[in-house]
Amino acid sequence: MIEIKPELDEKRHGSFSLYEDNIKMGMMVISITDEVFTVYHTEVDEAAAGKGFAKLLLEEIVKYTREHNLKLKPLCPYVHAQFKKHPELYSDIWLKTQGEE
Repeated sequence: MIEIKPELDEKRHGSFSLYEDNIKMGMMVISITDEVFTVYHTEVDEAAAGKGFAKLLLEEIVKYTREHNLKLKPLCPYVHAQFKKHPELYSDIWLKTQGEE
């Protein structure tokens, strides 16, 4: 069974972690402010490569961002690449940096 959980401290810094059969297999390092959900890094255990876990994590953070009326700042190379590859899926939440089209 796969489960994704937010694991945040009192300042809303931490991660969204993916567990398979209660074993942590991946995570996205994030922070949340009143208006912005920032993703810094995505990591998936090598043993889980090719299982689509990064995509599942991305789907979960996008869902969270929309549900909480936030904008998402994709500083993580994986998330940024997905946003650039599929802008039509994320244009409503994508907080672009200066110079980004």
